[in-house]
Amino acid sequence: MRAKITYLVTAAVLVFYFVLVGSRGVMLIQSGTVLTVTFGVAVLILPVIGLWFLWKNTQFVRRANALAAQLDAEGGLPVDELRRTPSGRIDRDSADEVFAKRKAETEASPDDWRCWFRLAVAYHDARDTPRARKAMQRAIALHEGRPVQA
Repeated sequence: MRAKITYLVTAAVLVFYFVLVGSRGVMLIQSGTVLTVTFGVAVLILPVIGLWFLWKNTQFVRRANALAAQLDAEGGLPVDELRRTPSGRIDRDSADEVFAKRKAETEASPDDWRCWFRLAVAYHDARDTPRARKAMQRAIALHEGRPVQA
């Protein structure tokens, strides 16, 4: 729940920032000189890109959470079998062991979104966020029946 609240607060702050920047872009355009209109248009592009990025990330999170809920209902969420340091951080060797199991499971069933979901969690636990995101995107695509790249 804490992560959801943090995400919502961050998204709200970003939207406020985009509105603020957008209003400055409009003010620059209203000045009417070639230079300020050019800068105004450039400034308006940034909030548009930011809103698009925020929307895509929100969709990703929503879809990943839906997969997690479905997997939880099926009893297929990965069990936390990771060793932790006294400070609570995940032990790197433990994360590597679990990752090896999840990778083998995914290689055995490459068309099962559940395996890709669990692999994404293992990547995340191993602190490999880019690969975790790609694995989760593949899980989402497989779940939705969309074609996936090899």
